[in-house]
Amino acid sequence: MKFRWSHSFIILFAIGIFFLTGCDNTSSNQDQDTNTTQETNQNTDNNTSANTSTETNTTTETSTTDSGVIIPKSGGILDFAVPRDPPSFDCHRENTFACIHPIAPFYSLLARFDQNNYPAIVGDVAESWDVSDDGLNYTFHLHDDILFHDGSKLTAEDVKATYEKIIFPPEGIVSARKGSYLMVDSVEAPDDVTVVFNLKWPSISFLANIASPWNFIYKASILAEDPTWYESNVMGTGAFKFVEYVNGAFLSGERFDDYFMPGRPYLDGFKAIFINSMSARVAAVRGGEALIEFRGFTPTARDDIVRQLGDEAVVQEGPWICYLNVAINNEREPFNDSRIRRALNLALDRWGASDTISKITFIGYVGGLMRPGSEFAAPEEELTQYEGFWTDIEASRTEARRLLEEAGIDEGFSFQFKNRAIGDPFEHVGVWLIDQWSQIGLNVEQVVQEDAAFFADRSGGNFDATMDWECGFMDEPDLQLFKFLSTGVSGSNYSRYSDPTLDSLYERQSKAATIEERIGIVREFERYLFNEQAYTFPTLWYYRISPHWAKVKGWTQLPSHYLNQDLRDVWLDE
Repeated sequence: MKFRWSHSFIILFAIGIFFLTGCDNTSSNQDQDTNTTQETNQNTDNNTSANTSTETNTTTETSTTDSGVIIPKSGGILDFAVPRDPPSFDCHRENTFACIHPIAPFYSLLARFDQNNYPAIVGDVAESWDVSDDGLNYTFHLHDDILFHDGSKLTAEDVKATYEKIIFPPEGIVSARKGSYLMVDSVEAPDDVTVVFNLKWPSISFLANIASPWNFIYKASILAEDPTWYESNVMGTGAFKFVEYVNGAFLSGERFDDYFMPGRPYLDGFKAIFINSMSARVAAVRGGEALIEFRGFTPTARDDIVRQLGDEAVVQEGPWICYLNVAINNEREPFNDSRIRRALNLALDRWGASDTISKITFIGYVGGLMRPGSEFAAPEEELTQYEGFWTDIEASRTEARRLLEEAGIDEGFSFQFKNRAIGDPFEHVGVWLIDQWSQIGLNVEQVVQEDAAFFADRSGGNFDATMDWECGFMDEPDLQLFKFLSTGVSGSNYSRYSDPTLDSLYERQSKAATIEERIGIVREFERYLFNEQAYTFPTLWYYRISPHWAKVKGWTQLPSHYLNQDLRDVWLDE
């Protein structure tokens, strides 16, 4: 079966327009009821609406009020599994779940996505905000009672320093997502509780960028002294304080009693347990060593956990704004020849793989640069006109061989493909890629690396081709396309190219006055990337499956494994 999503993902377009008219947000930190999800039979239908998740097997009893509202319980330690240690503690520079899952509980954001009303945005350290009539000035009003874990008070200078590090990083400081803030001209802190962002042009996506789950608020005085300090240290204002990190074993946190939200967090603490093997993580959840893993499991792993736990298990499933892509080193010969890159893309039978790989791991959806089925995604009749997405794989591979011959590449040409040592889905997709490229006469060696070596080689350009990924937190072109901007503009362009055409198209779509105009420019962006350059290209999109113990409450699976990881609303029903 070919996976094709038909439901559009709810986006923030309308919300963005709403805020551009001068809305004042005052609903940021009201106490919320625990999350509720739809009870249904186990559902793996790929048409599940992207802003909801389905939940099954919820039978645990808990306390309720006379009106039926669930009362969260306080106490307990949440043990959860993480497939990898964090490459560093500074999530401004990283783009892996291995950073955000164990580290997010220590930090606050300026604003955040509401897990119970996604993709609505509510305040976090911001109590409210307003927008100028021309949409060029966003003024955020901060809570005046927020403390860092060392007891010092958070002020607007901390927020300003944080965003200047993200948007205008100092020389030598990596900011993975700086390319998505091209609309920002400056950041000001006119007083201790006010932060002003001045924009170059009105931007529908700006508020979503502010609510990015990566934008942990750091302490200005620390950044001024050493902007690299946060790579190996923790000091935040989040619901939990850092306790201990043992490399390769665990990272733990304890409740921050002076957290600014009354009654939060519910947990006494958490322990992130680092378990590399998928089978070992499944065993850990089945045996209760870990109650949940926030990234996602395969269909087989889901079934194993549910079979073991029965009514004590809950499964949340839904779409996932994430895919693996191939990054080609455009600085290395012969890969600086677009004909070779295009041939590598044309060799891939994505439609055939959709039927097979999806049975063994959590990917399988065919799409371009925007999530299949979302408002900005290419409809299938357009997608199949792009190179690499033709339905006639023999015609596609014939063209690939022609391009290789034209470029002077002989049968049996060999190179290395570097991949991350995570079986699901990285190594599965890697094996598939090697097979696909062999179909056009190429001899490719897959080199599987542990994270330290993989990240160093990817960022340092020490590869012919490497696995990469683009995982977002909202279906928004400004967020999904900035990765493909020129080196130096985008902090996550690992393919090492500069292309003014893509930079110009990105800015045009960001400034477009109507959604129809934006969609047209996004199509132009995709056609140019796939049909002319193929600097980098997607493989297949993900589908998120989160089986966990039913006693874990207050956490709703969203269509991004980066969202909703601060644990402030999570509680244990035991």
